[in-house]
Amino acid sequence: MQKIKSLMARQGLKSPQESMADLSPVENLRIPSKEELRELREQPFDPQAEQEIIDSIEEVYFSSDSYDMVRHELEKLPPELNLQELEEYRDKLKRQQASVSKKVADLILEKQPTYVKELERVTALQTNLQLAAVICTNARRQLGVAKEGFTEASLGLLANQRRRQLLTGLLKSLRTIKTLQRTDVRLSEMLEEEDYPGAIQLCLECQKAASTFKHYSCISELNSKLQDTLEQIEEQLDVALSKTCKHFDISHYTKVQLAYTLLGKTQTAMDQLHMHFTQAIHNTVFQVVLGYVELCAGNADTKFQKMQYKDLCTHITPDSYIPCLTDLCKALWEVMLSYHRTMQWHEEHDKEEATPTPGDTAAGPDEAVVDRSYVKKKLEHGLTRIWQDVQLKVKAYILGTDMSNFKYDDFIVVLDVISRLMQVGEEFCGSKSEVLQESIKRQSVNYFKNYHRARLEELRMFLENESWELCPVKSNFNISQLHEFRFMGQCRSPCVSPSRQAMSATASQEYLSLFQQYLQEGNPFEMHIEQKEEETDDVLASNGYESDEMEKSVYQDYDSDSDVPEELKQDYVDEQTGDVPLKSVSRETIRSRKKSDYSLNKSNAPILTNTTLNVIRLVGKYMQMMNILKPIAFDVIHCVSQLFDYYLYAVYTFFGRNDMYESSGLGLISSRLRTTLNRIQESLIDMEAAGDNAGVHGPAEDRKEKVPSPHLSQMVVLSSSGTLYGLAQRVVATESLVFLAEQFDSLQSHLDTMMPAAKKPFLQQFYSQTVSTASELRKPIYWIVAAKAIDYEQMLLLMAGVKWDIREIMSQHNVYVDVLLKEFEEFNKRLGDVSRHVRIPLAVSNVLWEHCIRLANRTLVEGYANVKKCSNEGRALMQLDFQQFLMKLEKLTDLRPIPDKEFVETYIKAYYLTENDMEQFIKNHREYSMKQLANLVNVCLGSHINKKARQKLLAAIDDIDRPKR
Repeated sequence: MQKIKSLMARQGLKSPQESMADLSPVENLRIPSKEELRELREQPFDPQAEQEIIDSIEEVYFSSDSYDMVRHELEKLPPELNLQELEEYRDKLKRQQASVSKKVADLILEKQPTYVKELERVTALQTNLQLAAVICTNARRQLGVAKEGFTEASLGLLANQRRRQLLTGLLKSLRTIKTLQRTDVRLSEMLEEEDYPGAIQLCLECQKAASTFKHYSCISELNSKLQDTLEQIEEQLDVALSKTCKHFDISHYTKVQLAYTLLGKTQTAMDQLHMHFTQAIHNTVFQVVLGYVELCAGNADTKFQKMQYKDLCTHITPDSYIPCLTDLCKALWEVMLSYHRTMQWHEEHDKEEATPTPGDTAAGPDEAVVDRSYVKKKLEHGLTRIWQDVQLKVKAYILGTDMSNFKYDDFIVVLDVISRLMQVGEEFCGSKSEVLQESIKRQSVNYFKNYHRARLEELRMFLENESWELCPVKSNFNISQLHEFRFMGQCRSPCVSPSRQAMSATASQEYLSLFQQYLQEGNPFEMHIEQKEEETDDVLASNGYESDEMEKSVYQDYDSDSDVPEELKQDYVDEQTGDVPLKSVSRETIRSRKKSDYSLNKSNAPILTNTTLNVIRLVGKYMQMMNILKPIAFDVIHCVSQLFDYYLYAVYTFFGRNDMYESSGLGLISSRLRTTLNRIQESLIDMEAAGDNAGVHGPAEDRKEKVPSPHLSQMVVLSSSGTLYGLAQRVVATESLVFLAEQFDSLQSHLDTMMPAAKKPFLQQFYSQTVSTASELRKPIYWIVAAKAIDYEQMLLLMAGVKWDIREIMSQHNVYVDVLLKEFEEFNKRLGDVSRHVRIPLAVSNVLWEHCIRLANRTLVEGYANVKKCSNEGRALMQLDFQQFLMKLEKLTDLRPIPDKEFVETYIKAYYLTENDMEQFIKNHREYSMKQLANLVNVCLGSHINKKARQKLLAAIDDIDRPKR
């Protein structure tokens, strides 16, 4: 096989496929001649046999033309060739070729008409192409002629015209570029004029123009420069926006908002605005406090500037505290006012834009509505945020200084300023200012504890130095005339601060909020300072009336009406006694005209002392503080109650404490009064302060809340009979306490409105258990005078010398009655002497007479009980003596009925009782002592009671006495 291939290669022979490839397409697809076709057609034809021969052809012969058939057949030859086999295989291939040729010939003959027709079309196409070549040749010749005769002349003119137009457009562009190059100067001028909308409009137009000419190389640099300028405008716009936080100007803010609208950054502007407000609050308060700190320090030490605001507040001195607080509130007011006006501007602006114009597109209004909604929500949310920042800054300032040692008036100013600030907060965003309330409450509680402690010590000092002399005041004196209580007259509502009360003068006008009043000019805290400066003297005059013309008129001398006509005096007395209104003419009124009311005819003024006035003033100051700061209302009212408690306890200790009360059996101190005194002693009085065992009892913290018991001044003498044992001082002390209780009663409704609901039972208990017991002190205090003014022991001695076992009825009373009546007349005279110095009210004289008569009657019974023997005539003499005593006594006093009259009469009549009635009498009348009852039984022995009955009755008396033991 290899030999055959090499032989073919040397002879230059090609394989049949290669030979076919060298032929032209026409040759390769040569059409069999007619003779060949005839020869093929004449051959015997068996379709089935022919088809079998074609099917026997290998598949490779139907593959692509590039396949080498010769190589394929040669490779199939066996290694050892057999001629016969080769010839047979060759004949087979020939038969296969003949079958294929015959099949192809049949197909060609079948397609012969189509071939001829297509060949004709090719011939026609060749003819058309030749005609087209001729036409093109003629056209090129004609174009050459046109070029020479027309294009070079006419079209040249058109080209020049077009070039001219291009150059004109270029010149216009260059002029525009030149204008763009000069816009930075104009932009700077517009920024200096604060025409931000115009500057932005110009810059945006320049940017738009620059984008049109961006194909010029010089424009790229200009475009970058315009972008930088726009950013610079935004920075300056941000600075301009920040200026509105402190001083809002409508035209300025309108320009800024329009500029941001042109930039399409309305929402961004609102975010920036809130950030600037927060920064403005911080910077404002820091600069105000820093200025005062450096001013007080006396040098510009940079260490203060590096401090945190909270630390800086601790360096404020007490002298500069209030001015700094006021300036702080002024500055914060300006910031909040700017925010308020900003909101107003947007509300008005939204109303104007709410009505869409016909030219608005659908997208534009929707975007504007979204922006307006965002701005509105942001501003409403910012109200609380701004106020919270203000509260935190002021809180840091309030808590940065210990105000426990401030003067009362200064502290009231601080409370007033903070109260005004809380009012601003309520009108600003409806806040209750919990942060401010809590901080000022902490300071107030701390301050008030120290202040109250000092005032209690001061009250003790006043009481110990009080001479209990009458402090002359007008008859129409009222606590509302005192400066400390003016706030009640100016505004009855306890929720209004003193500075707001100044507005009550315009109460008839429609109420305007602070933001409405000071929208254009002024500052609420400036008005507060001016008001305080006007009232400084009034506030500081805490120990006298020198500074207040109205309060000067409170004092008067009793001789000051010496030049008043008698008619006017008479009218005045008539008004006081109530002659004109008929319904007021009662037993009390009639008695007030008689001598039982030991009063000064010239005046029925209240009885009080300087200490009483100081206590009343102190209560007014406490109520001012409570009025401004309600969170500590209960603490203040509790301290107010302690002032009254201490005054009451002092009056009782000075004038009413006596060990003879219990033995008297008169029930001078009620259980309620005793409970009140015990409570005061346990809760308020430091009983160990003067003792040696002061450190043994109770912790120091408990004792710090207590006050030592006061001691009566040595100047006050209560042991002299010439002054009725200090009756004038006792009247002044006791009636001043009663007057103080009356003033507390008048304040109850006001205190009740300020008291928290949960603590109101305390106030009610204070009034029912303490204030109402003030008048009850009259009994023990005046009893001491009554017990010493009459010599009851002498009367007992005189009665012991009387013989009662007489046998005839006497018509003349005994001498002891005259002696006793003389004692009462002397007592009446001395009461008149005292009343020349101090008016003795009817209630006081009644108590004094009641005590004296009660003691006299009990002395009579005691004297009758000392009788060893007594006859019926003797008992009649007892009745005669007592009736004589009553008859004369009724001329001396208007007191009706006579106290303990039945006590004496019942005892005298008991002598006539039988055994059974006597036993019942003993059981029913336990007001008599065992001695007095036993005397009844012993004296009656022999007359109508036998010994057996006597023993029985004495046993009954002993049974009554046994439970007491």
